[in-house]
Amino acid sequence: MKIEEEIKQSPFKDEYTKAVVNLLFTQSYLVSRQSRIFKPHDISAEQYNVLRILRGRSPKPITVSSIQERMLNKMSNASRLVEKLKQKEMVRRTECPKDRRQVDVVITEKGLDLLELLDKEVKQLNMDTIHLDEVEVEQLNHLLDKLRG
Repeated sequence: MKIEEEIKQSPFKDEYTKAVVNLLFTQSYLVSRQSRIFKPHDISAEQYNVLRILRGRSPKPITVSSIQERMLNKMSNASRLVEKLKQKEMVRRTECPKDRRQVDVVITEKGLDLLELLDKEVKQLNMDTIHLDEVEVEQLNHLLDKLRG
């Protein structure tokens, strides 16, 4: 369905405005669909992102500030997200031996188990949500990379 129909909008003033609105609307659509997968597991999309970052570094620890740099949503509060995941026993926090002001974070078995469970669901959701063939997906990724300069 066209973006104008989705948001009940008359034609846009220009294609650049339409593209920005379309990207924002699509981002919201994707987050909403992902949330349906994460909610039964009592995590948010941002917490899922933190767990994926930690899995990528595992078994090495990573600092909260490094997590923040790697997050998809730069407005998220990595410290708060790590604390919530710690309460759920999905991450472990320890004082950094090199710099006592820093905190090292590692993913726990419980966190790894959840990601393993979610991997299949997220992959299926991605394939069901993105109605493009492989060549089109490559083009989309190329264009999105180009858009960000």
